[in-house]
Amino acid sequence: MVYRLLADAVVVAHFAYVLFVVLGLVAIVVGLVLRRHWARNFWLRNVHLAMIGVVVIQAWVGRTCPLTLLENRLRTAGGQAIHEQDFIEYWVHRLMFFRAPPIVFIACYTAFGLVVLATFLLGPPRWPRRKDGGRS
Repeated sequence: MVYRLLADAVVVAHFAYVLFVVLGLVAIVVGLVLRRHWARNFWLRNVHLAMIGVVVIQAWVGRTCPLTLLENRLRTAGGQAIHEQDFIEYWVHRLMFFRAPPIVFIACYTAFGLVVLATFLLGPPRWPRRKDGGRS
């Protein structure tokens, strides 16, 4: 029971990761267009770029996402078949995953990563300001 709950939590975390990357780009682009200060936040932009960068690199080297591996291990440890899903898991997976050849995913991740990188370069983040006014 505990392993199943932990596996479900991993699915939710995985979904949150995807939402942050996808909706984060939308929010950043809108924020840049509307000239919102937060859209150039150094930490937000760098974390966002790193997150999609990890996905792109994993796709290119053929590595399975660690969150997927963790979910599968937890389900196996809990005595569940990996393909078994309850209602919530089913819909979370249906919204986030679809079947296609691996090259389709690699192309999509790479294209999305390039859009994030272009946004990063065209609307660069601002470096954080030092509290002492830049004096050493």
